[in-house]
Order: sequence, then C-alpha cells, then structure tokens
Amino acid sequence: MPIANFNFYNPTRVIFGTNTICELDKYLPKDKIFILCYGAGSIKKNGVYGQVVKALGSRKHEEFGGIEPNPDYDTLMKCVDKCKQIGLDKVYILSVGGGSTADGCKFICAAACYTDGEPYEMLFNNAINVKKALPLAVVLTLPATGSESNKNSVISYRKMNRKQMITNEYLFPEIAILDPNTMISLPLSQIQNGVVDAFVHICEQYVTVLQDADCQDRYCEGILMTLVKNGAKIIKDKNDYVARSNIMWAANQALNTLVGQGVPQDWATHYIGHELTANLDLDHGQTLALVQPRLFELKIENKKDKLALLGEKVFGIKESSVLESAKKTIIAIENFYNNVLGVKTRISQLSCSQDKSWIEPLIERLKKDNIKWGEHGDITYVEVKEIINRCY
Repeated sequence: MPIANFNFYNPTRVIFGTNTICELDKYLPKDKIFILCYGAGSIKKNGVYGQVVKALGSRKHEEFGGIEPNPDYDTLMKCVDKCKQIGLDKVYILSVGGGSTADGCKFICAAACYTDGEPYEMLFNNAINVKKALPLAVVLTLPATGSESNKNSVISYRKMNRKQMITNEYLFPEIAILDPNTMISLPLSQIQNGVVDAFVHICEQYVTVLQDADCQDRYCEGILMTLVKNGAKIIKDKNDYVARSNIMWAANQALNTLVGQGVPQDWATHYIGHELTANLDLDHGQTLALVQPRLFELKIENKKDKLALLGEKVFGIKESSVLESAKKTIIAIENFYNNVLGVKTRISQLSCSQDKSWIEPLIERLKKDNIKWGEHGDITYVEVKEIINRCY
C-alpha cells in the first residue's frame, strides 16, 4: 500500500540549541504587549524567567502564572479576560514552560478571538469554527508533547471530568525556542513522563499497519531508538547535555506532524489516557505507560507486523514467528517504561485511588457517543472497558 496523498504545513520557526532564548529579541515585534504565561513558577527559580525578560528588553509585558499540568478551562479563561482588557490587537502571548503551558496558551489565543459562541464549545467540536487566534511564541522547558510546533492543544474541563483535544491550523505558534539547558532543573518524574509521551506519540503513528512508507517508518524507528538510548542516559545523569538535546529534538519531531503524513494513525492510547487523567488525576505520560501495553496486548493480531518490526529495529528482537516477536516487543516496551525510565505500568502500583466506580459512567458516555477509535475504527466502548480493567 503506497503513501496516501497529504498536504503538509508547519509554519513554526524553531530555534534550537544552547543559550537561544536571547533569539526572541530578533523575531518578536516591538509594538505588542506580551503576556508571559507560565505554570507554578519554577522559571523564576531556574533562570529561564530572567533570560526571557532580558530578551524582551524594552517591550511591554505582563504576567499570567498558575497554568496547571493538564491546563484547566476556567484558569485559562482568566487570561482570556486579561487579553480582552488590554486589547486583542495589542496582545502577543508568550508561553514559557512545558507542553501543558503551551497547550493552555494555544487555547487562550483561540478563545480570545472566538465569536461563534462560548469558548468551551471549541472543546467539543474540535475547534472547527476557529478562524483567528492571537500570535504565540513558545519557550520550551519540558520536551514531551511537541506542542511548541504543532496545531494541537489538550485542555481539561474539570467541571465535566473531561479532557479534550482540539486541532486547528491557527494554533501553530509563530516561534519556538528549544534550549536543552532549560531541562536541568526539571524533576526526574517530568523527564520520565516526557520520554514516555514522545515514545507513544511515535507509536501512535507507526504501530498500525504495514505500508510502503519507507521514509516515515525509518524516521519513526530512528526517533524511537534515540529515545531509548538517551532516555537511559538522562535517567542516570540529568546534566548530560547530549542526552538532553537529543531528547528535546526527538520529542519535537515525534509530534510536529511530519512522521504521520500519508500513513494510518491510531491515537486510542491517548484518548483512553485522557480519560484516566480526567478521572484519576494522573500525569499524562503516566497514563500512556499504563494504557499502551494493554492496548497492544488486546490488539496484537492487528498490530503484530509493525510491533515485530519495531522490536527488530529498536530492541534487536528477532523470533521465529511474527507473533512471538510482537509479544516480546510489548514486553520490551513495558520493561523500558518500568525498569529503565522508572514509570509504572499498572494502576495498582500507584498511590492514586483504586476505586473503579468511575469506569461505568465513562463507558456509558462512550457508548452513547458511539466511539470508534484506532486505525481500523475497531476500538469501541467494549474494548475501552477491557483495556482500562487490564490497566489495574
């Protein structure tokens, strides 16, 4: 099966390397009021905030802090109000943080300009009515989601226990700064989850069906090999600049939409993971490590060819049958998460609530929504329930 027709578009300028935050001065306009958005405030302790303010120079700027991991709709709407008070024609959003901060800022940019109803409606119609957004630049401090140069945003609407992804070309940032030095002060758990997230991003676009997409397949395998090699290195030494730089670039490439052009994609692991985050308040990367091995086990017959190929290229697995290779590949992936990165792969291993009462209401909603996930559209509410129960 040949590569399908595609239309690739990515307008984000990516500036990569050590001491590159100062490059903001070269590319940001002089006549805007910048709203510097961040999370809990670690950027003020690790020197990143100072570098950003220095790069802004004499440009006017204000701050908006407190964007959560899995950014919350109500929090983000406070920044939308701030933008409107300043004047939408004057505002430029500057995201300084990880993928959650970038996702939140993308929503802010779109919601501020949204005129077709209430902004929360974007979360449930995939932002199809977004025709305009505020300009956005991203200074990345945590590599994981690739949000710094893609058109996706994932937002939590906690009032409804929902976590929703939106996609729209107006969400592309104009500029992305990727300085691996910003990773030095990160908690180890964030690095661990970031590597898992990037690894699963590739798998969602690669572990589907055999196709004559040689360039995409080799590209995916190379990124996976990079994450396995450098993930092990950075767990041992966060100060390893080579490991940091390779992980930061690999995470960006995993979801800047290039490797998925013209090939089938899955994303069921992410959709189910979003439900675990919404109901168990787990980190995004952690949910992916829980769900992916269980989904692979359930759908091994459909995915065995690509699993076996991944096993051979990335982990050196070569068994007498494709099915055996696929089974050992799932074990190798789970071992990478558990024993190399230190990310648990069972809910029973975690300190979160072990109560399962949330599952049935979720399954009823998915049944009502008639979901059909996966590259074959064959993951329904029935399979989702089985996968979630296997996660325990």
